[in-house]
Amino acid sequence: MRRAIRYLVLLGVLAAIVMWWLTAPARVDRAVFADLTGDAARGERVFWVSGCASCHAAPKAEGAERLILSGGMAFPSPFGTFYAPNISSDPQYGIGNWTVVQLADAMVHGTSPEGAHYYPAFPYTSYGRAMPGDIADIHAFLQTLPASDQASLAHDVGFPFNIRRGLGVWKLLFPAPSRVIDVAGDPASQGQYLVEGLGHCGECHTPRGALGQLDYSQWMAGAPAPDGKGKVPALTPDKLTWSDRDVTAYLSTGFTPEYDSAGGHMADVVQNLAHLPESDLQAITAYLRVLPVNN
Repeated sequence: MRRAIRYLVLLGVLAAIVMWWLTAPARVDRAVFADLTGDAARGERVFWVSGCASCHAAPKAEGAERLILSGGMAFPSPFGTFYAPNISSDPQYGIGNWTVVQLADAMVHGTSPEGAHYYPAFPYTSYGRAMPGDIADIHAFLQTLPASDQASLAHDVGFPFNIRRGLGVWKLLFPAPSRVIDVAGDPASQGQYLVEGLGHCGECHTPRGALGQLDYSQWMAGAPAPDGKGKVPALTPDKLTWSDRDVTAYLSTGFTPEYDSAGGHMADVVQNLAHLPESDLQAITAYLRVLPVNN
C-alpha cells in the first residue's frame, strides 16, 4: 500500500512538472527578429489597422489625444473587468524600453517581458498572424508617440481567473489557427490578413465559448457584446447585404446606406480605418464577401 501511494505521489509530481512545462509562456524565434529594423512611416499604417488607439487611448480621448496611449479603458466581461494598460513611449509606465522582440512576444504569444501570460482581452489570438516586418514597423512608430506617466490599472478579476498560469492551459486548449478560412487571390487575400490578423475583427464579431474562446465554426457570425449590452452584428454575406461600394464607404466614414452612423466601439474603429488607403478598405470588403455563411 505504501509503495502504491509513493508511486501515485511520484506520478502526480511528474504530471505537475509536465503540465508546468506545457503551460509555460511561449516566445518568438529570436533569430527571425534579430536583423529587423522597423520603419515608423510604414508602422503608422499598421498602428491604425491594429486599432491601438481605440483601446489604449484614455477614455473619451479625441483628436491628437488619441495618440497618447496612457490606457485606462475598461472592458467588462463574464470573467471580470480588464483595463487597457499604458503602452505609450514612457520607459517606466509604458513600453518605451521594450525591444522589437518583446513586442513580438506580446503580440504573437501573449507573453510579457517578465515571462507572464497576458489575458486574451489583448487580442494576441489575432495579432499572432502578424508578419514580423509589420511588428517591427509598429514598434518603430510607437516609439514616436507621446509618453505618459499614467500608471496602468490592475485588472479586476477574481479567482480562479486571476491565476495567470492558468492562461497557459487556456492557450493549450484553444490554439488559434494560422488562418481561419481558405482564401485565394488578391484583394481578398490581403483583406484576410487585415481582418483575421492586424484588424482582429473576429474578436468582436465572432461568438465565444464558455471559457472565452472564439468559436471559429461561427466565424464573423455576430456575437453578444462583451459588456452584455446588445449584439455585435454578423458580417457574413447573407447578413451584410450592402453593395461593395457601401461597405467600403462605411469603413472610412461610418455612414450606412440608410444614413445612419456607426456608434459605440465601431465609431472608434471607423476613426482608425479612415487613415487607411482605399485599397485596404476594398481588400477588407473583398474578404467579407467570401466568408462562409453560417447555418
